[in-house]
Amino acid sequence: MAPGNGSLVNEFLLLGLTDQPDLQLPLFFLFLIMYVFTVIGNFGLIILIGLTSHLHTPMYFFLFNLSFIDFCYSSVFTPKMLVNFISKKNIISYMGCMTQLYFFCFFVISECYVLTSMACDRYVAICNPLLYNIVMSPKMCSSLMLASYLMAFSGATAHTGCMLRLTFCDANIINNYFCDIHPLLQLSCTSTYINELVVFIISGIHVIVPSLTIFVSYSFILSSILHVSSTEGRSKAFSTCSSHIIAVSLFFGSGAFMYLKPSSTISMDEGKISSVFYTNTVPLLNPLIYSLRNKDIKFALGKTLSRKQF
Repeated sequence: MAPGNGSLVNEFLLLGLTDQPDLQLPLFFLFLIMYVFTVIGNFGLIILIGLTSHLHTPMYFFLFNLSFIDFCYSSVFTPKMLVNFISKKNIISYMGCMTQLYFFCFFVISECYVLTSMACDRYVAICNPLLYNIVMSPKMCSSLMLASYLMAFSGATAHTGCMLRLTFCDANIINNYFCDIHPLLQLSCTSTYINELVVFIISGIHVIVPSLTIFVSYSFILSSILHVSSTEGRSKAFSTCSSHIIAVSLFFGSGAFMYLKPSSTISMDEGKISSVFYTNTVPLLNPLIYSLRNKDIKFALGKTLSRKQF
């Protein structure tokens, strides 16, 4: 019996992305390459921002934290996913599953609020540039990050705590490649009404509140940009914000599709595709989005590489 709950299940079997044997090895190499580039991209940004003094600004402080979250986030399930591609039996223990669920929720919610903090930073920078250094002080930036992690802690604790109260009798086959909320709810042999309600409320708060904050911030930003008389000034402002808008759209769009619907209405195949997008693709794309479209990052990278050559 699993400790700490009334479950009869000690372990779960992960079905993975596909049951086609011929696809296991190609998918292993595909996701291995994606994971390697995700780790290199995010860890590279962390080191670059940490070592480059002119990147020690609020904007890059938040980008540093976003890269750290994406690095940890992708590492929660991708190594296990890769092992499962080349294993005959994809087993995860009950406590291992709950631990994976907790850290998955923690880093997802953290990312929601870091992206929101980045939108607020851009709002102050463009709409109130004279007050920028006062408003976005080191203390304010640290407070925003602390609040992000506290919200993530409370949300992850609520989701995992509600999952621990459920009983899993005989069914232990998770139709996914990691321990996600909806596939687990479908295995419970007790009522999941409270869990469904908690998922809807918490996911609603952590998607709708950040989304509205970002939308309002960018409404004011757009209004300010349109009042800029210089074409060069407008172009620079749009360029500064476009990377963040792309990252927000990818992350919140895929997350809302998955979690703002009752689990009974979600096709597991649809869920897997959506999961791959926000668990593997978004952490891979974020470093590319913020580096390829950012002159400061490209300049810092070029300067760092030129130092190493001499």
